[in-house]
Amino acid sequence: MRKKKRISPEALDASLPKQRKPIPHAFVLDAISTLSPYTRPMFGCLAIYVRDKIVLILRDKPTHSADNGVWLATTEEHYQSLRREFPNMRSIQLLGKPMTGWQVLPADAPDFESAALRACELVLAGDPRIGKVPGERASKSSKAAGGSPKRLRQRKEP
Repeated sequence: MRKKKRISPEALDASLPKQRKPIPHAFVLDAISTLSPYTRPMFGCLAIYVRDKIVLILRDKPTHSADNGVWLATTEEHYQSLRREFPNMRSIQLLGKPMTGWQVLPADAPDFESAALRACELVLAGDPRIGKVPGERASKSSKAAGGSPKRLRQRKEP
């Protein structure tokens, strides 16, 4: 008769699949669910895409907690009009630049949930101020420089 191996609780825990982190501010995904959004990890946060555009990032981390909340993918040309709709919106501090393509609706703002739901309404309505196609900037700059991301090889004539 064989002896049964004893497995320590630590070894048993290590063999189990890792638990996924809870989705921060999950109500945002619920609010735009009719658009069939999909998510990807980004910057240790959760990026939300609708069709070909990244629209939002959900962040709730212990470091740089001032930047926790809902990040809006936008451009500098839309800052002022969005700020009128979201008075507590500001640039993301941890990126280290005064202006970036991301603005945050801070989780510690008194109107956070209502502002986040309003942002979801704008995404649902297809508002052009929120969302951008990833890699768009790189392709525009390469075209402006006269190059293209993929160069076709030219065949040599015999």
